[in-house]
Amino acid sequence: MTVSSPFKPLELRADEVHVWLVEPERIDDPRLLAAYLPLLDVQEREKQRRFHFERHQRQYLVSHALVRLTLSRYAPVAPEAWRFVPNEYGRPAIVGPEGQWLRFNLSHTDGMALIAVGRDVDLGADIEDAQRPGETVEIADHYFARTEVQALRALPKERQRERFFEYWTLKEAYIKARGAGLSLPLDQFAFDLVPGQMPAITFDPRMGDVPEVWQFVQHKPSERHQAAVAFRRPRGGALTVRWQHTVPLVGDSPPRFVNV
Repeated sequence: MTVSSPFKPLELRADEVHVWLVEPERIDDPRLLAAYLPLLDVQEREKQRRFHFERHQRQYLVSHALVRLTLSRYAPVAPEAWRFVPNEYGRPAIVGPEGQWLRFNLSHTDGMALIAVGRDVDLGADIEDAQRPGETVEIADHYFARTEVQALRALPKERQRERFFEYWTLKEAYIKARGAGLSLPLDQFAFDLVPGQMPAITFDPRMGDVPEVWQFVQHKPSERHQAAVAFRRPRGGALTVRWQHTVPLVGDSPPRFVNV
């Protein structure tokens, strides 16, 4: 199994964002997992080893191999040759000429990971396991905007958890697209979710942002997972988000994207 040759170039148009999804727990071939490890750099391998549980080691390994192998679909760089530098909030960016135009964002949770890729566009993505245990509405009470809390509380109790994760993934995707992480206050921007329409965002004046430049897309890639992508609209208008399930290094034929 070769891991050093770049893939056949895949076109990434300026009016598209591509999202690649993988289910790490379903990858149990030792040869495949062993092929992923040399793709990671020294720091990534050390961090992967520090996870206590094997499933977390696998999640980290598969998701970071996904990043490198996916980026090599769009630029003539070997997967193991990619180099990254974090900004002051920890978000990685590509080092080298490809970093001038190629943007990406990684997110992972129990059961699934994704990478969103775009051309010359600020983007963020988030995926969450909506069936994980823990508080949901109570978190919203403390951190979400007042209008979101009111809309959440107005739903039947059995629907509140699902709506919470819709809000949460959208908020995470937005703050990651801004590149500032949780330094942005979650209660100073709010989403309005109307069936059949794209999510709409509003801002507190203190945010210094305007709704018109942003586009958001939601997706449920499985029964238990909720995902969202955020990006600044290009001058030409809206972008199309195309989704693809994959197993890194397996099935490298041309992808069959699903538009959402």
